[in-house]
Amino acid sequence: MAFFDFDSIKDKARDLAQTGVSKSKQIGEIAKLNLANVSEEDTIKKAYIEIGKLYYAERGMAPEAAYTALCEKITAAKVNIEENRNRIEEIKAEGGISDAEVIPAPAAPMVEDASAEEAKDAPKAPVEPLAEDVPPQE
Repeated sequence: MAFFDFDSIKDKARDLAQTGVSKSKQIGEIAKLNLANVSEEDTIKKAYIEIGKLYYAERGMAPEAAYTALCEKITAAKVNIEENRNRIEEIKAEGGISDAEVIPAPAAPMVEDASAEEAKDAPKAPVEPLAEDVPPQE
């Protein structure tokens, strides 16, 4: 007949359980910290966007040399958006189309600038920013 030392088995089981609990806590803390990092990275991205918006609002019509191509790209896109909005209104008026009949455009995702190659193709003439992008004067 085999002799079992129940106390040593019990101690080993307790040690394994404590190790498992400890590992679970560590993994949980790692997951929590990774989630916190994602949140902080999102905060950074939002701050970068706000810095860019503020710079464009304040200096977009006379940017420093390093920012000229990007500001021109933004300005050209804003002009295109405004032209598209005007054309949409014309089409709706011509066809008697209501807003309820039009499928809304999806929100465009924020993307990194593709390259300096695209920036050089932007129009060079300065264009006034849309009123919604100019901060109120104090």
